[in-house]
Amino acid sequence: MRIVYGVHGYGRGHATRALAVVQSLVVRHDLRLFAGGDAYDTLREYFPVQRIPCLGFAYKSGRRSNWRTLKQNLPALADLLRTGPHLREVLERMKSFEPDAVICDAEPWTNAAGARLGVPRIGFDHFGILAHCRVALPAGDWLRSIGDRMLYRWLMRWPQRVLVSSFFSAPPEKPGVEIVGPLLGDDVRRADATRGEHILAYFNRGSVQVSQSLLAALGSIGREVRLYGVGRVGRSGRLSFRPPVREEFLRDLASCRAVLSTAGNQLVGEAMAYAKPVLVVPESTVEQRLNAREIVRMGIGESLELGRLTAEAVRAFLGRADLYAARAGQLHRDGRADAIAWLERWLAELGQRRYREAAVAVPA
Repeated sequence: MRIVYGVHGYGRGHATRALAVVQSLVVRHDLRLFAGGDAYDTLREYFPVQRIPCLGFAYKSGRRSNWRTLKQNLPALADLLRTGPHLREVLERMKSFEPDAVICDAEPWTNAAGARLGVPRIGFDHFGILAHCRVALPAGDWLRSIGDRMLYRWLMRWPQRVLVSSFFSAPPEKPGVEIVGPLLGDDVRRADATRGEHILAYFNRGSVQVSQSLLAALGSIGREVRLYGVGRVGRSGRLSFRPPVREEFLRDLASCRAVLSTAGNQLVGEAMAYAKPVLVVPESTVEQRLNAREIVRMGIGESLELGRLTAEAVRAFLGRADLYAARAGQLHRDGRADAIAWLERWLAELGQRRYREAAVAVPA
C-alpha cells in the first residue's frame, strides 16, 4: 500500500514514536513522510522527509503564554483554514503519490489534505487520550481541556480509526479507538540498563524553560546532571550540556540514576523501560498535568512545578528513587507490536473499503 505518514514536530516525542513503527511499515509499504520542527530534524537522519510547517507553544517568563501562542500560530492556522500555499503544496504532493491511507501523529497538514482528497485517515498520537478516552481530570483542568479538545478535533477532524500510545491506560469513548503502550524502537531495545550516578535532564523548550537560577540549583545537587534540550553544548561544573543526538541520549538515559524532565508521554515510557524513576515538571498544559498525575498515581515518580524545582527537592526525590524505580520496572510495557498489528489491520480494512467504494462509483 501507499501510505502518507505525517508527524507533528513540537518536541521529539512524536518523531520517536513514529520511528518505532515506520521502521516496520517501510518493509511492507511504500511510505512518504511529512514532518516539521523537531520531528523533521530527527526523522531526516533515517528517512527522506518532506518538510511542512509546525504548530507550537510560545512562552513568556518560562511559562506558556496563550496569547503569544495564538499570535505565533495565526499564519499557520490561516494556511489550514484558507488552503494557503503550504496546504496546497501538501495536497499536490499527495495527489501525485496517490496514497491509500494517511497516518497522522497530531499533524494537521497531512490530515487536512487526506480529508480533502477522501483518503482514509488513522490518528496515531498521545493527545487522543484526552480527545477520545475517558480520563479523570480535576474540575479546573476539565474546563480548560474543552478548548484544547475542540482545537484538536478541528485540526484532526474525525479520522476513521484512532490509535493512542500512552504509558497509562484509559477506556475509549467509542469503537474504532484502541490504546497501546509506549512505542519502544530498536534503539531503545539495544541499550542495556545500568545504574549510574548522573541525572538525565530533558526540557523540550529548554532555551525558555531553563533559567540561570535553575541551572545553579541543578549544579548544586552534588552529582553530574546531563542536560538535553537547552540549546548549548559543553560543561559548566557538574552540568554537562549535550547535543540532540538520539544515540547519546539513550545511552545517558539507560545508565542514569534518575530522569528529570517535562512530562512528555514518550520519554516517560522509555524511562519506565529502563526502570528509571522520573521527576517531572509539567508544562502548563492539561495533557502534561494529566501525565504528571498519572506518574504519581502509578508510583513511578514525582511531580513539581518548575518554580519549586530546587536542589533540596531533587535530593529528597533521589532519596525515594529506589521505590519508584522498582515500580517502573514492574509496570513498563512496550506497545510497538500491538501498534503495528492494529495499523496493519486497519490499513487492510480501510484499503478494501476504499477499493469497494471506488468500484461502486464506476458506471457499469
